[in-house]
Amino acid sequence: MPKAAPKPCRHLGCTQLVTDGTSRCAAHKVVPGSFADRNRGNRHQRGYGTAWDKLRAQVLKRDAGICQPCLAEGIVHSGTDVDHIVPKAEGGTDALSNLRCICRARHQAKTGRDAARGRARR
Repeated sequence: MPKAAPKPCRHLGCTQLVTDGTSRCAAHKVVPGSFADRNRGNRHQRGYGTAWDKLRAQVLKRDAGICQPCLAEGIVHSGTDVDHIVPKAEGGTDALSNLRCICRARHQAKTGRDAARGRARR
């Protein structure tokens, strides 16, 4: 079988070319099972398993896929994420009253603010 056309390794800052059809050079190959941050655990260990998938679908249906923070400002557009209004790290739960549909941009901004508060508490 012919080798793939050379392309740069996808690891940030690496300049090696990859020709084996994968996206990373030998030095930056992804080890199976390494996607979970050792401190945080994988999605199931953090409480985002099958039960969360079902709850998420319920929230998206309840909110009709509309970003609730944007809707409060009179802007109507789709939301693809489900947000904990009170973050779990601050005592929030997976109760439906603590969940809302939110757009990706707002969710990333809120998550950044929540993370900054968490780092400040340490």
